[in-house]
Amino acid sequence: MAIFDYKEELKRIPHKPGVYQYFDKDDVLIYVGKAKDLKNRVSSYFVNENQLNSKTRVLVRKIQRIAFTIVDTEIDAWLLENNLIKKHKPRYNVMLKDDKTYPWIVIKNEPFPRVFWTRRYIKDGSKYFGPYASVGMMHVVLDTIRELFPLRTCALNLSQDNIAKGKYKTCLEYQIGNCNGPCEGLQSREKYDQNLEDIKDILNGKISVVTNKIKEQLNEAIGKLNFEEAHLLKGKLDKLDNYQSKSTVVSSSITNLDVFSIASDESYAFVNFLKVMNGVVIQTQTLEMKKRLDESEAQLLAIAIPEIRNRYKSVSREIIVPFSLEIEGLPEEVKLNVPKLGDKRKLLDLSLKNVAYFKKERLLHYEKLNPEVKTERLLLQMQKDLRLNTLPRHIECFDNSNIQGSFPVSAIVVFKDGKPSKKDYRHFNVKTVEGPNDFATMEEAVYRRYKRLLDEGEELPQLIVIDGGKGQLGAALKSLRLLGIERKLTVIGIAKRLEELFYPGDQYPLYLDKKSETLKVIQHLRDEAHRFGITFHRNQRSRKTFVSDLDNIPGIGKVTVEKLLTTFKSVKRIKALSDEELKTVLNLKQIQALRTYFQEEKS
Repeated sequence: MAIFDYKEELKRIPHKPGVYQYFDKDDVLIYVGKAKDLKNRVSSYFVNENQLNSKTRVLVRKIQRIAFTIVDTEIDAWLLENNLIKKHKPRYNVMLKDDKTYPWIVIKNEPFPRVFWTRRYIKDGSKYFGPYASVGMMHVVLDTIRELFPLRTCALNLSQDNIAKGKYKTCLEYQIGNCNGPCEGLQSREKYDQNLEDIKDILNGKISVVTNKIKEQLNEAIGKLNFEEAHLLKGKLDKLDNYQSKSTVVSSSITNLDVFSIASDESYAFVNFLKVMNGVVIQTQTLEMKKRLDESEAQLLAIAIPEIRNRYKSVSREIIVPFSLEIEGLPEEVKLNVPKLGDKRKLLDLSLKNVAYFKKERLLHYEKLNPEVKTERLLLQMQKDLRLNTLPRHIECFDNSNIQGSFPVSAIVVFKDGKPSKKDYRHFNVKTVEGPNDFATMEEAVYRRYKRLLDEGEELPQLIVIDGGKGQLGAALKSLRLLGIERKLTVIGIAKRLEELFYPGDQYPLYLDKKSETLKVIQHLRDEAHRFGITFHRNQRSRKTFVSDLDNIPGIGKVTVEKLLTTFKSVKRIKALSDEELKTVLNLKQIQALRTYFQEEKS
């Protein structure tokens, strides 16, 4: 049996809400857990054994595989965990003896419907909303609805005949204003149903009516200095801020179905499967397929669906898929559906999210083992994002450095196959520019760089990046035109403020996604050019400043100055040396001249 490497497993688990599943050596599910942050929660199991209780230590020793499912919210994680535990009954999960489940709010299918909470889901035409992972939150919503809309709470049969016969009398609820008395015909069916429509909106997530009403009551309580009431109202608002009426993994509007989605690359395809029974997700699985030929995603999914349904013994008559499909051998009663909206669309989106993450994780693992694959993918992505004709295997980036025009220098950094090639870095002492002129400095540096490459017969880069906006880009382009190579390569400018990419002749900048790998490479280029340029500029400024001090001393020539700096490293140290120490480089006359010069400099 292979040794379980939990460190490698943890690397692929995201910082997202979801459910994790532990499997033993026989690939039997032994534990299901929920988490607000999957990586943090799963990591907490693999600590020093002394920090775990005895039962948890036994569990951890049996783990041989970890699976996980990403969901949208912590509430969905709670619900999915509940579903999976009840379905699979893992050995190390605490089982609820009374099969307690999460509550719903129901609008009962009856004349003048009641609105109340229940844990029993009965298919009698009633409308169910939820389920609610937080019972406290459910009660806040239900209590607020009852405060806003007077509704009956009795279980009387309020048929038209019974009301017309006067069988019932109003009760205390009517007297205190909690009910409008439909039992005596004091409230019409139309008025009652209008209230129900507003209640349905609230339970479907449109809770602005409720929150606005509570805010009015809160302000009124504060105005009357009724701080106890204000505190209670503030608590309701806080709970409503966390309120979620719709769940992705549990829905009362759907029954039994299978959900499939697919993601693929050049060599592999990944298929995610969600099994839904009675509106509840009870199984999640992502499988990998090796491509043999150049199959499309539609062809691969058509092959995978019958195989997966057979493996997991699914007999659902509805299959949710991301696009239209034709599947041979599928029973006639089984229908394929591509939902656009609603609960089924949310389930499809959940499946798509999981398969996309699984593909990304496997791709990163494969690229770690095969770095050249990552390089090719990155260069292809950059070619697409930057609208290039060829792969940008060789990229060069320019940056200027100066302080108020003094000691102007320009630096160039080189990336090959997406990585720095430091042996090819170069810097330029600007020769033709007087004063602070970034455009002219850029023009000179670009011209000198590519004039030399052309003279030496070296290959030109596929992409040049200019650190600056349209002005610096225009200066670089001017030099490329003088050399006649502006059409042999692509040159772009990057502005720091908004990370805008400028192209010659295009007045509108290109904006890349802040998380895109292409933008990260360009930012790395820019930052590396800035670092390299600043370092060189500081060295130049220091060296020239120190040398100019010593060069001004009568009787000490350039060769002696360089010998002093080589021996003693800095002007500051030279000033502090004794005559005996200076005698190793200078004669007595030069020592006297040096002392006189620095003495006059102080006065």
